[in-house]
Amino acid sequence: MAKPLTLEKMLHVQGFGARKLCRILIHQGEVSVNGQICDDPDAVFDLKDLHFTVAGADWQYREKSYLMLNKPANYECSHKPQHHPSVYSLLPHPLVARDVQCIGRLDEDTTGLILLSDDGQFIHRMSSPKWKVPKVYAVTTKHAVDDHQINALLQGVKLLDEEETIAAMACERITERLIHLTLGEGKYHQVKRMLAAVSNRVEALHRIRIGQLALPDDLKLGEWRWLDANMLAQLAPADKPAV
Repeated sequence: MAKPLTLEKMLHVQGFGARKLCRILIHQGEVSVNGQICDDPDAVFDLKDLHFTVAGADWQYREKSYLMLNKPANYECSHKPQHHPSVYSLLPHPLVARDVQCIGRLDEDTTGLILLSDDGQFIHRMSSPKWKVPKVYAVTTKHAVDDHQINALLQGVKLLDEEETIAAMACERITERLIHLTLGEGKYHQVKRMLAAVSNRVEALHRIRIGQLALPDDLKLGEWRWLDANMLAQLAPADKPAV
């Protein structure tokens, strides 16, 4: 567990601005710790189970940030978006200031589950193709999906500019034009390119699960929440990377 910190430094490392700004917030009575206003920036606090409020917003001290977001369409997974708003605009400023990063990107028109963190080791484990963390997509297609197309997706298809064939980990037909496609990597426009390779087309794409973590039904588009210990356990990759 992290060592005790002064209130000023604690706010700073939690993303509430430069230390000078944090001191101002504290002196102005904008900060409460465990339910009590504290106007002393040099007060020292044990960080275990520390809850605090800043300008009325409730927070808990977290050494690292682990989040999920239900990404809406027409948002870009970039700090410097070109055509649409950034998904980071959906987060509170302190999380952006902590430099949380999307773990893998979803196309601007793709919706659904995306993870964010400022833990570099966690980001690497979740995004590296060596670990093959399964990601499940609900894919709505333009044409009906037949058995031949499903078998081709499972056996592997050849994509332009790729040396080897790429196969889905699983493919389940839900309705005539809806499949659940499971991938262990995330190449550029991969789902769309794989469906095109079997003479079909993606009309809508929605990521519904990463590892064993499913997108909660009550997490609306554009909303985010912290990952708790149980959720993180559902994301735990294999003990060894795939060969």
